[in-house]
Amino acid sequence: DELVSRRLLQSKLVGLGYEVVVASNGIEAQAILLSDDGPRLAILDWMMPGADGLAVCRAIREQAPAYVYVIVLTSKDRKEDLVAAFDAQVDDFITKPFELPELRARLRSGERVLKLQATLLEATSLLQHQATHDSLTGLWNRGMAYEHLSQELKRAVRTGEPVSVLLADLDRFKHINDDHGHAGGDRVLQEASARMRSALRDHDGIGRYGGEEFVVILPQTTRDMARVIAERLRVSVQEHHVAFGSDSIAVTISIGLSCSTDVAGSADALIAAADAALYRAKDSGRNRVEG
Repeated sequence: DELVSRRLLQSKLVGLGYEVVVASNGIEAQAILLSDDGPRLAILDWMMPGADGLAVCRAIREQAPAYVYVIVLTSKDRKEDLVAAFDAQVDDFITKPFELPELRARLRSGERVLKLQATLLEATSLLQHQATHDSLTGLWNRGMAYEHLSQELKRAVRTGEPVSVLLADLDRFKHINDDHGHAGGDRVLQEASARMRSALRDHDGIGRYGGEEFVVILPQTTRDMARVIAERLRVSVQEHHVAFGSDSIAVTISIGLSCSTDVAGSADALIAAADAALYRAKDSGRNRVEG
């Protein structure tokens, strides 16, 4: 809250290698720290015009898009003041007049906390992705696809719009594995899944349902629209052979479809109907759409 002290602190921080954003009052500081690209380290004076440092800290704890490490700088040094600061979820506390070595050490401590948090968030995100996606194709796994279909069916009940499901199965995949090994089979699965995904609309979903079988969820899609999309998927896979070493592997898929306007009930009922249609497609010669 004092211009001279603020400029001195800014000079010291710049000297330590920090990029400094200066706020002259609590309201301004709060606005800066709540912005999407706001600083992740904050030094707040306890007493400030507009809003004091503890009020700003409480606000950013409730509203900030990312964690901000907060150090309160103040002349208050009573034990009850320290308790009040930590109750406001302040991370650290320095009494005035500050000494540069102490300030530097506390800032470095804050950086370590932020780096640790970033590492934990990255690890959590990776674990969440691994729990919901197939490691080979990058598509949803069976559980995630089923959950997505269940949510789309609930939404369809509210809106009255249809949901369609496709079950796609690679034709003669065992022969591909026998002729080209599992590495060749994996390459075919990756290529086929990428082609199908690229042929879908932005709001469609696709997952690996198991082995060489894929489930496609088509929100707001009638049976006739689903058939058009299924044909597009079939052609997208058939049109390009998969390169594997010196080999060129021909790949086709059979697809069964179902629609919520014809199959009432749960995700299980829709998938069962699409599965029955898929068997008909296989029995009718493969590389075709049934349903």
